[in-house]
Amino acid sequence: MVVYLDHAATTPLHPDARDAWLAAHETIGNASSVHIAGQAARRLLDDARDAIAALLRCEPIEVVFTSGGTEAINLALKGLWFEREDPGAIVLPDGEHHATLDAVQWLSSRWGAPVRRVGLDSLGRIDPDGFADALPGAVLATALLANNEVGTVNDPVALAGAAAAAAVPLHLDAVAALGSVEIDFAGWRGTARTPDGLVAVSVSGHKVGAPVGTGALIVSRHARLTALAHGGAAQRGLRAGTPDVAGAAAFAAALAGAEAVRTEEGRRLTELRHRLAAGITAAVPDARVLGDPSLRLPGNLHVMFPGTVGETMLFLFDTHGVAVSTGSACQAGVTEPSHVVLALGYDDEASRSVLRLTLGRTSTAADVDAFLAVLPDVHARARAARDRRMSAP
Repeated sequence: MVVYLDHAATTPLHPDARDAWLAAHETIGNASSVHIAGQAARRLLDDARDAIAALLRCEPIEVVFTSGGTEAINLALKGLWFEREDPGAIVLPDGEHHATLDAVQWLSSRWGAPVRRVGLDSLGRIDPDGFADALPGAVLATALLANNEVGTVNDPVALAGAAAAAAVPLHLDAVAALGSVEIDFAGWRGTARTPDGLVAVSVSGHKVGAPVGTGALIVSRHARLTALAHGGAAQRGLRAGTPDVAGAAAFAAALAGAEAVRTEEGRRLTELRHRLAAGITAAVPDARVLGDPSLRLPGNLHVMFPGTVGETMLFLFDTHGVAVSTGSACQAGVTEPSHVVLALGYDDEASRSVLRLTLGRTSTAADVDAFLAVLPDVHARARAARDRRMSAP
């Protein structure tokens, strides 16, 4: 049996999501059809949209279903860019998810979009002053609500306020934060009825127990976005295609389940994280926990193990039946230093010596203890392997 400590990559299917998905498939019909069967499917889709809107505090019309976080991020960034009226820069903090980095890189290399980088502090927080200073004259800005690697949570009110003051549209990537951080789209956006300030928030279903391939972009009704896919006027014309009714229903059910226990689950995971951190530092005294010590995702523990290679430790843990990560799953199989750790000011070697351990709904104290039981052996073997490589001619 696998000890699973990689919930940030994906978390097990929530029973309510499974039941909702199966039940939705009992309804036959395309939600875009006008006959009785189609309208029955449409009611399921609308119910899911209403539920998600209530949980994320936005209007139902502002929920645009997508195939996940990556599509939502691409729709937000490229959609906002192609609606610009004048040339201008994209404000991009360091340490963003690769879905954001790669989308911005594409806009820069293909369309000449200037990019203004904003640094992180040593705990992985976006510098609010640097962010505000980069905004004037920009055409859009983006930022992580919570860093998907080190788990540090940023201040959405400060970021949204700075964007509104500079009259710049802002997208927040809330994929990693969903289910752990309260999302208040209307509250963060405020009363402004303009296409500026916070206009979009991306979320992904499989981070909270919905099926992979579900997600949404929350888009202000006042935002101006260009659609990336064409072939119909569904979802305010922002996302063409036959809607995935079952996926939407499952996403709504999983999110409702996560939100219902968010506070108490956050406390439980924080306690497990503290147990895990204490055990690691006891076994490996020079191990270092990265990220903000308190303003972080409750189930996230990002650890540097000096003198090792994180990838080696990952494979050694895997032989013991323990699943961990070296960073974003989207970069799995790519041997390179963590760009997030580099953004914190560490060198290339240090940025290769990290593990991301993430807890979730199914995590237990037994999982933590199983990890800690094999850590001394894994760490010793990983350090020896690195020492042999360093001493080889």
